[in-house]
Amino acid sequence: MTSTFEVVAQPHRRQILDLLFAEQRSVGELVDALGLSQPSVSKHLRVLKAARLVEAETDAQRRVYRLRPEPLRELDAWLSPYRMYWSERLDALGRHLDRMSDAPRPKKRAKRAVSKRRTRS
Repeated sequence: MTSTFEVVAQPHRRQILDLLFAEQRSVGELVDALGLSQPSVSKHLRVLKAARLVEAETDAQRRVYRLRPEPLRELDAWLSPYRMYWSERLDALGRHLDRMSDAPRPKKRAKRAVSKRRTRS
């Protein structure tokens, strides 16, 4: 069984998820948006469907796919400690920058005029 991590590691599958996040789409719409062949998009959709990240509904002669956000909770749960890690670091950076902006700034020194020398040939 393929993990959710392995499934979303593939860039085209992440693009499909991004497109389906915005709205449900047919295979043809995904093909047009991605610029991939229909068999390639269908293959990626099969993998996403097996991982339960997408589901399909038949609408007349076409299949319409939509995102299933529930399996993404596994990714979110795994990322949570890292998100907290970076949040703490970014907060510390923000505090540091605030202290820097509150500190008195050194006065700028006047620039010395630099004379250009002409070279003789």
